[in-house]
This record gives sequence, structure tokens and C-alpha cells, in this order.
Amino acid sequence: MPRDAAVEEFAGLVRALKARDTRSYEALGRRLSVSASTLHRYCSGTTVPEEFAVVDRLALLCGADEEERRALEAAWTEADRARRRAAPPAPTPVPAVSAAPESDPEPSAPEPGPGTAPGPSATDPSATQAPRAHPRRGAPVPLLLAATVAVAVIVLALALAAAMLGHPTRSASSPASASTAPGPTAAPLPFTWSIDSQLWEGGCGHTYLVDRARRAVAPPPVAADSEAWARTHGAVHGGEALVRITVQGRSPSDAVVLHALHVRVVDRAAPLPWNAYRMDNGCGGAVTPRRVAVDLDRPRPLARPVDGLDASGAEVRKIPAVSFPYKVTSSDPEELLVSARTTDCDCRWYLELEWSAGGRTGTVRITDGGKPFRTSGTGGSRTYVHNSAEGRWITDPDSGQTG
Repeated sequence: MPRDAAVEEFAGLVRALKARDTRSYEALGRRLSVSASTLHRYCSGTTVPEEFAVVDRLALLCGADEEERRALEAAWTEADRARRRAAPPAPTPVPAVSAAPESDPEPSAPEPGPGTAPGPSATDPSATQAPRAHPRRGAPVPLLLAATVAVAVIVLALALAAAMLGHPTRSASSPASASTAPGPTAAPLPFTWSIDSQLWEGGCGHTYLVDRARRAVAPPPVAADSEAWARTHGAVHGGEALVRITVQGRSPSDAVVLHALHVRVVDRAAPLPWNAYRMDNGCGGAVTPRRVAVDLDRPRPLARPVDGLDASGAEVRKIPAVSFPYKVTSSDPEELLVSARTTDCDCRWYLELEWSAGGRTGTVRITDGGKPFRTSGTGGSRTYVHNSAEGRWITDPDSGQTG
């Protein structure tokens, strides 16, 4: 492995993390307490941070899971070693030895320096061996011998550094790198899960925050095309995010027990001052699905199961909330609808699902394609609705705004 390959691998992982986040180098740098230029140098491989803590904070902000953070730490360890060993040791013994003849008070030294000795010294073994076996105190050491020793030391140090960089996985204290294959004990999860993070209330009601003027915003899409519309506009959920999690066991007989769902907020900021665009002009439905409610404005948000309501019949019927723990199999999957609301923050968050099956236990991190979910309050935003007759966005009359 080339000497700088470890640094390049580490920089590649940092760039991949940065690419997950929509914030600028300056905005992320403020969260990490480093300058934008310093963060850019980490991404380009020009600089390797002296401590892993700043990179770990970046990983958390960008939604990295535990395995990714361990791989990142392993890559940083090797890159830090490369940085420390990049400069060869200074050959300080050479100038110290060459200066010795100036302090020799005896001008009648029996042996001249290398290169000035007469021809017989090259053929007579005793002529060269005598001063080596019985050097006089204070006599000068031959410069050729000193230079040879210094070069040998440098070559040995470089060879040792190259050997260590070429075989990073042999270190017992180093964590597994990102390219290390899982060991034989790593078994797959006994269940599968998937998410839909662009749901609308009742299939029609939702608000997005977009950092664009209304003339640069396309008309509302149908609910099925919401993901593409949000991605194109860089939209953020306004006020509420609805996330559907589908969990299904792999076996029809061996059930997986889901014990709890936890909420982790990785970043809080002031609500975005962007324009708010409503995807409806008022809609509703007869059925309110049961859900897991999350109040992101709480210091420690909890995932709280809430009953649903079915008003489609003659009488309103309660739909009991899903309560933990419960079981899933391949023939009996479960859907969890998470409603995460906020008025006071621009919050980035993810979920953790605790499970057990067949004597195994674990926790799965639920993210939005590897990134944290994001929800922002809309209190200070100008709100628009779409006038389909005129084909343009207009100020929401219910918001009390004009223009």
C-alpha cells in the first residue's frame, strides 16, 4: 500500500459523510467548532485531524451508524499513523561527528580521513583494522562510516513504517476497517425493515419548507411523486414528518419480538426561515391511522403510541395503538406510522428499534437512507397554497399574510 493510501482512504470516508448532508462547509464547521477551511482540508486529505472526536461528531451529524463510525475510527487510526511517520527521522548524528575533528587537540593523528589515505591502506588489512580495534580517545570517526550508519538507520525506519502501513489489519488494537469482511459470527438480522419518509396526512395534507421564491417552485405533485418533488426542491418537512416503518420477520414460525422504539435527536437549530408550501388547500379523511407520536421539542423526545379513529361508519370506532413489545413473522408483518412534530427547532433525528429473537438481541438504527430525518418548525415562514385555476402559488388566506 502506498504511504499516503491510508490518508486517502480516510479522506474518502469523510467526503462521503459530508455528501450526505445538505449544509455548507461553514455551517457544518460551526457545529464541529472548526473552520470551513479546516473541514475542507479533512475532506481533501490535506490534513488529518489530531483527534478522532471531531470526526466522530461529524459522523453523528450526518447519520452514520455504529458500524460506519467504527470503520471511520479505524481509517483515522491508520491515517494518523501515516501522518506521524511521514517525515523521516532527522540524521542528527552526522553533523555531530563531522564537527569532532575541530575539537581534537592532537594534530599528529596517525590516520588521515577517508579519501586521503595512501594506496597501501587499501591492500594492507592491518592498516584499516588497527584504528577500528583501538580507537584513540578524542580521535575523529571516519565520515564515511558515520554517513553509512545514518543512512542505514533512515532506511530501516522507512522500511518499518512501510511495513506497518501495508498491513494495518494485523494490529490487535485497531478496529476493523470499512473494507474488512464481517467475521463468521456476524449473522443477518432475523427480520427486514423498510421506510417511506414522504407520507402526507390523508394522502393530501402536508407542508414543505423550500428555500426558493414561489415563482421557482413547481406545482404540488400527487402524493406518489412527493419524494422526487422534495428532492428536486431541497425541501424539508414543515411542522410534521410522517414516517412509515414496515417490519417483517424472515421465518413464518420463529417470531421476532420488537421491544421498544427510541428517538435520538442529533442536531437542533432555529427553525428554517424558508417559505412554506402547502400541498393541499384543505383536506381530510374519515380514518385517522394509529401512530407513534414524537414531540421533537421535548428535551428527550419519546415515541408514544397513540390510538387511531375510524369515522367511516355510523359510529366512530377507536383503532387501538400498537404497544410494545409485540411480535412479527414473515406472514405477520407490522407497520409503524411515526408522526414527528416540532414548532421550535430545525431538528435532525433518527430512530432505534430494539429487538430479540432466538436468544439474540440487538438494536437497529432507522434512518432516511443513511441520513437523519429532518423536520423544522414553520412559525416564521410565509405560507403559500397553490391556486390550480390560476396555476400559481398564492399567499395562504388562513395565515393572515398578504402579498
